[in-house]
Amino acid sequence: MELTVYIPTPWRKLTRGQARVVVEVETIHQVVESLEAAFPGLKGEICQRDGWIREHINVFINGEEIRSLAREESLLHNGDEVAFIPAAAGGAQSCHE
Repeated sequence: MELTVYIPTPWRKLTRGQARVVVEVETIHQVVESLEAAFPGLKGEICQRDGWIREHINVFINGEEIRSLAREESLLHNGDEVAFIPAAAGGAQSCHE
């Protein structure tokens, strides 16, 4: 089945600037493997060494976070959009002193 994968700006250097890529897979694991085959180094941004998705990476299927679904076992359907979004961290000190 054909899916669209959204690539966040920091990782587009690995996808030759592409913001969206199309893959033909059935599972989140296969999405990651397909991305790695096409764009070496991308899996290292998404997954830990043991292959699990990094804790700070949020994965969405059609805008719904997979932690609220069946995680990596979430079902994918033809035409779905998958997005891997690194969590933002940090912040600024208070302006009020």
